[in-house]
Amino acid sequence: MKFFIDTANLDQIKEAQDLGILDGVTTNPSLMAKEGITGKENILEHYQAICEIVTGDVSAEVIATDLEGMIREGEELANLHEQIVIKLPMIEDGVKACKYFSEQDIKTNVTLVFSPGQAILAAKAGATYVSPFIGRLDDISTDGLNLIGEIRMIYDNYGFETQILAASIRHTMHIIDCAKLRADVITSPLSSIMGLLKHPLTDIGLEKFLADYKKGN
Repeated sequence: MKFFIDTANLDQIKEAQDLGILDGVTTNPSLMAKEGITGKENILEHYQAICEIVTGDVSAEVIATDLEGMIREGEELANLHEQIVIKLPMIEDGVKACKYFSEQDIKTNVTLVFSPGQAILAAKAGATYVSPFIGRLDDISTDGLNLIGEIRMIYDNYGFETQILAASIRHTMHIIDCAKLRADVITSPLSSIMGLLKHPLTDIGLEKFLADYKKGN
């Protein structure tokens, strides 16, 4: 399973990269604004800065909601760097744009997916990634993880090559559960990824090893 970090914070991206487990980055205008990155030119420069840190795919989101606008923005983003993946919304024109980019051999990430039907359309349109938002489904008392399982079964049934990118990860157990369900990718905050490191018995064991070593020296 690939690990993407969902942020625009360069320090966090570097930390994940230094850990040696980072496969890519997803971000969006809200995450950019959180880091004080606003304005088209600044946003484009920031995407390039991210690509200089990581070696994997970097999802860059279009703002337009019409087909012509999505194609125009997407082509501009794709020209920034070979690692850029065009992030498109799961709407009618988003599916059309996905088909257009797939025919141009430009990678896409269809986002804001909340149902198996939407995931089927994204795969049929040739999406590189499909992003089910499991945390947001949990927020409305729906089992977000169940959606991952349904999409996995459907994609396996028909041999779709679109990768399931589990998004809206809220905590470390979401990552574990997505791995059990065979999601291809998770994208999450750094804190959820770092949570995988933690176990009290590891801390206790290390403390004992060090104490025993000191006794013998």
